Amino acid sequence: MRKRIISAVIIAVVALAVSSCSIINSILQQADELANLANCEYSLKNVSNLNIAGVNVKNITNGNITATDVLKLSSALLSKQVPLSMDVNIDIKNPTEKNAALTAMDWILDIDGKQFADGNSPKNYTVTKKATTTVPLGVNTDLYSMFSKDGINSLKNFVSSFKDDGTSSKVGLRIKPSLNVAGVQVPMPNYIKVEKKTGTNSSSTNTNTNTNTNYKTPKKG
Repeated sequence: MRKRIISAVIIAVVALAVSSCSIINSILQQADELANLANCEYSLKNVSNLNIAGVNVKNITNGNITATDVLKLSSALLSKQVPLSMDVNIDIKNPTEKNAALTAMDWILDIDGKQFADGNSPKNYTVTKKATTTVPLGVNTDLYSMFSKDGINSLKNFVSSFKDDGTSSKVGLRIKPSLNVAGVQVPMPNYIKVEKKTGTNSSSTNTNTNTNTNYKTPKKG
């Protein structure tokens, strides 16, 4: 009986050891994917569903703003509310041979170099190796403070600055991806500046990472 008990204990210990090793390896793999996020490249793909004070900017081409559009913008200024809403789509390119895992992303919207909105995207994404994943960010803010001084002409010029894909040289975005380490959100040290200059080809996309990340993945033992 004693031998059977000892054998059972040994089997249990071995099973626990194997299970623990499996769990550790799984955690290490996740940590490796999270750390690999620092090696990805970020760029502004496009802006969609862009709406300013009830004006669908997509319908405005080469500065042709209708009288109805001007009326809507003027009314918004008079009411001291110029709401802007849009979906900003970020491309995350993984050039490495292993997956990367995104668990959250903080973002800041800049207009003419001034911060106008910020937020967080809490969704999880897997950025597959040697592939690009698009992450949408929903932006809602108010632009009244930007145009309260110069009035309707300044607002018209801003609306006219947007191109067919919704992008504008006046609009910039900063993002800070986060890593989920043992259930704790750990943001990257610095914001990544993401811009897409208009009036040029797609190769002019300007992405300034400057992450200076020091994430290290533990070696598998």
